[in-house]
Amino acid sequence: MNISQQILALDARYNAYRAPNNPQFRTLYIRRRSQLLRENAKKEKVDPTCRRQYLYIRKQLLSKRYSPSESSQLSSLKQGSNQSLFGFQTSFDSLHIDPTDTSHGHSPNRPSHRRYHSSGSFKFLPPPDKVESPPRGVVPTKKAEASRKMAGNTTLGENYAFAGMYHIFDQHLSAGVTAIKFANDDKYRLACSSSDCTLSVCRLMPSPPSVICTLRGHTATVSDFDWSVTNDFILSASLDGSACVWNPTSGACLSTVNDNHSCGMVACRFQPSNNNMFMTGNQKGHISVFNTSTGKGVKGGTGKVASGVCSMEFDSSGMVLWVGDEKAKGSIYSFCFDIATGRLHKSKRIAVSEGCPVTSLSYRSWISREARDPMLLVNVSADCLQLYRVTDDMGGLKLKLSFPIAHRTHNIRSCFCPLMSFRQGACVVTGSEDMAVYFFDVERSEKPCVNKLLGHSAPVLDVCWNYDESLLASCDTEGTVIVWKREQPKYV
Repeated sequence: MNISQQILALDARYNAYRAPNNPQFRTLYIRRRSQLLRENAKKEKVDPTCRRQYLYIRKQLLSKRYSPSESSQLSSLKQGSNQSLFGFQTSFDSLHIDPTDTSHGHSPNRPSHRRYHSSGSFKFLPPPDKVESPPRGVVPTKKAEASRKMAGNTTLGENYAFAGMYHIFDQHLSAGVTAIKFANDDKYRLACSSSDCTLSVCRLMPSPPSVICTLRGHTATVSDFDWSVTNDFILSASLDGSACVWNPTSGACLSTVNDNHSCGMVACRFQPSNNNMFMTGNQKGHISVFNTSTGKGVKGGTGKVASGVCSMEFDSSGMVLWVGDEKAKGSIYSFCFDIATGRLHKSKRIAVSEGCPVTSLSYRSWISREARDPMLLVNVSADCLQLYRVTDDMGGLKLKLSFPIAHRTHNIRSCFCPLMSFRQGACVVTGSEDMAVYFFDVERSEKPCVNKLLGHSAPVLDVCWNYDESLLASCDTEGTVIVWKREQPKYV
């Protein structure tokens, strides 16, 4: 980790105390600090010894300035609670760097290449009685030994260490970013939806990253969107009661469908096996199937849940659709989808948490190469992230694990880590209302939090990976999008 990243980590460490009643200022401050550090890093002949001396003095000054407000937090840190900031281990004492000390594995003129990660400080939340018992562990066989060596024999915590911020987008700074997604099989194209009634498409490479297209046409919050399989189209759902299909290159709106029940559309998905059909869900609990080419509803392609739709997700085959509803029931409904005709048939209702919206659903057929049970990752506004095992081809679910996060009022989303490996364990990532991004090992019963990223100054609503896990994006209620660069594992 270079000195510039340590300085930025230190600034963000104290940022919450800098202006407690002005979160927008905190966001602008850390963004400006990041910009200045990047600009200075480009200058030639920067003396690393001088920078270490600066870091040492700045740490002492910030400690004295904000120590009264941090007393309770520092005491908890000294009891063994290590937080991770930008993927770096950031217990208070770990930021104490003696500028004359060269015992950290590097010389004064050579940057360190150590990995920094956190083992997490959360206690495991015991799941309800209906949790599957005993949990089915991921235990690599002897045949996986060669593959584990190719992967570097790293732990999950080491594998999900981060090298800092890659870029910060603020084109939606006047409003919250409701969802973010990388294009399918694309490392550098990212789309965002916002409560400012627009969507934006961003390009991360070639440098510098930029917004290449803004999709305008909705008149209310864009609550959800989806990429088509080939990335030729973007589908969006808005609280203005419309769903639009866009050209993500030109920004042109290709077609618009309006809700027939005079209420806002909350969720939308392309049919994964046939992108000529897409689904929408509205605030009154109605689900509709539309033809992408004609914009007309499909005969028999309707469904209904007990309260407003809050989230939707297909399995990989497109034959099962799950729908999460709002506060009235706090349930997940499964529907069987006929790909040939577009008809929907309600299958099952799974009670999750009475009176708590199911804000996010994410499906994965395998979570690792030796854990081949299909899984559904669920965010519930009852301060928990839940992992369900899919039990049958009708969409039946059984709770496997539950993880504690801060989640009560916002539509928090999560995702699986896309790469499969023979490492022990598998990881999921989620936003949280405490302004952090959490990484959980779904096979660890003790201290499942393997990393925690801090940098947002508002609740984190959504997270997403690019396909090779080199970049992670997260967004918050203030409209800030942070793209994090994962530290690449060293292969042996």
